[in-house]
Amino acid sequence: MRILLIDVNCKQSSTGDIVYNLYDHLKKNGHQAAICYGRGPIVNEDDIFKFGLDWETYIHAALSRLMGLNGFFSYKSTKRLINFIERYKPDIVHIHELHGYFVNLYQVVNYLKAKNVPIIWTFHCEYMYTGKCGYAYDCKRFIDKCGHCPYLHDYPSSFIIDATKYMLAKKKRLLLDYDNLLIVSPSDWLAGRVKISFLKGRMLKVINNGINVDIWYPRETSSLASEISLPLNYKIILSIAPNILSDRKGGKWVIRLAKIMQDEPIIFILVGASTRANNVIESYGANVLLFSKIGDKNRLARFYSIADLFLLCSKRENYPTTCLEAQCCGAPLAGFNEGGAVETDLDSGRYFVDYGDLAGLSIAVRKAISEDTPTRREQRSRLARQQFSYDKMAQEYVRAYRNML
Repeated sequence: MRILLIDVNCKQSSTGDIVYNLYDHLKKNGHQAAICYGRGPIVNEDDIFKFGLDWETYIHAALSRLMGLNGFFSYKSTKRLINFIERYKPDIVHIHELHGYFVNLYQVVNYLKAKNVPIIWTFHCEYMYTGKCGYAYDCKRFIDKCGHCPYLHDYPSSFIIDATKYMLAKKKRLLLDYDNLLIVSPSDWLAGRVKISFLKGRMLKVINNGINVDIWYPRETSSLASEISLPLNYKIILSIAPNILSDRKGGKWVIRLAKIMQDEPIIFILVGASTRANNVIESYGANVLLFSKIGDKNRLARFYSIADLFLLCSKRENYPTTCLEAQCCGAPLAGFNEGGAVETDLDSGRYFVDYGDLAGLSIAVRKAISEDTPTRREQRSRLARQQFSYDKMAQEYVRAYRNML
C-alpha cells in the first residue's frame, strides 16, 4: 500500500508524534508511506515534506482573526501539497489535523474528491463537525447550524465576525457527499459526539492513540530530584500540557488545588508554560514549580517517572497521549472526568471527579497517592506499555486502510 499522512506537525506535538509513528510502522512493515505537514521544523527524512510556508501561515492567522474564516487561505502552501499528492499518487490519504492556519482544507478535500481518493480522517478534536471550534464544550449549536458562537474568541479565534454558520454549512457540503471517507475517533466519547453531528451515519471507527513505548518507561529519578531541589519524602504531583495555564488545559485548577493542599508534604509540578525559560520559571507558592515546555522526550520521561501522580485538569480532551505516557512510566492518573481522558485510565477512572470539583479532587488525589505501591506502579507500567504501543494502533489502521481499498 501507498499511504500519505497529512497533519499540522511532524514529530512535534501529540498528533505529530502519532503521524510519525504510523509512518515508521508502515515503512518497517513493507508499505510505502509519506508525510506532508504544515508547521514546525523541517524534518529531513525520505518522503517527509513540509508544504506549509511560514509567512503564509502568519497571513492566514491574521485573516482568520479579521474575517472570522478558518481554513480558507494558504493558497500557495495548499498548491504545494496538491502538487506533492499528484506526484506521489497515494492509494489512501490519511488526514489528521487540518486546522492551524496552514492549509485551505476545502481546496484539498475537493481535489481528493475529484480524484476519488479514499480518505481516512482521524478526528483529534471536534473541529470538522463544528463551525470552527476545536471543542464545543456545552454548546450544541453544531447539531443544527451554528451561529451566535459563544466561543468566538477561543481558538481558532475571530476578533469580531461570526462566520460559524457559514463554515458549518461549507463543511456539510464538503463531506456529506463523499462516500469514500472513513472517520476515525481515538475515543468512544468523540465517536459519540460525531454521531450527534451532521456526520451521523457516516462510516466511523474507534482506534485509540498509541505512543512509542521504547521512550516512555520508568527512568532513574534521583539526579532529577537533586537538580530541581525537590525536598525529601514529599509526594510529587505532575501536570503536563502545552500552554498549561490556558483555560482549556487547566493549570489554574492545579494551582488552586495546590493552595488547598499547601500544608501537606506534596509538590505540584506543572510543565508546559508559554515562556522561553528553560527551567523553573515562576513559583505560585512554596509547593508549586512551573516549567516551560520540555522538548527532550528522555528528560520528560524522567519527570513522569518521578511523579507519584499524574493530574489532568483540562476542560476537555479527546484521548490524551500524556496520560498514556505517564502510565507507561508507572504513574497513576487523577483529574476531571471530561471528554475521553478517563478512557485512557488503567484504573478505570477511580480517581476522576466532575469538572471543577476541587474538594472531590483533593480527596481523590490523597486516595490515589495513599493506595499506590511500587508493585502497582510496576504492573501499571507493564500493562500500559502493552496496551498503548503505537504498533498496536498502527496495525488497526493498516486493517482500516485495506478495507478502504
